[in-house]
Amino acid sequence: MTEVLFYHLERQTLEEVLPTLLEKTLQRGWRAVVQVSDEGVRDALDRHLWVYRDDSFLPHGTSADGQGERQPVWLTVEDDNPNRAAVRFYADRAAPKNVEAYERVVILFSADDAAAVQEARRQWTPLKNAGHTCTYWQQSATGRWEKKG
Repeated sequence: MTEVLFYHLERQTLEEVLPTLLEKTLQRGWRAVVQVSDEGVRDALDRHLWVYRDDSFLPHGTSADGQGERQPVWLTVEDDNPNRAAVRFYADRAAPKNVEAYERVVILFSADDAAAVQEARRQWTPLKNAGHTCTYWQQSATGRWEKKG
């Protein structure tokens, strides 16, 4: 079964959290797909991942770049997985589908978006009932991620 991690973004934005999670994913030797619901958000993440830190960047691509099979991280608005990723990130209210195809699925949702919080809550029960290992992650006051459920 798939490990499904729910990240409740209360203290940091997607742009602050996603690069660190992607770095950890690549350090484990996994490839990743990041699915968002809007091309504008995808394109903003594309630009951000090249410059998010002065001493680093995350190698990645989008459909505009092509060669998806060669990209360690693929940014998309579709259900595609051209790089045969083991980990799929869903953000910007992109709806999880076919989670069984991945070792790990990460659902990132913002506390500032009440509808996204409700969607994440609705997704938990069917995923758990399907036998997936679901965990809920929340940031402490010091910024450390803590498993809450």
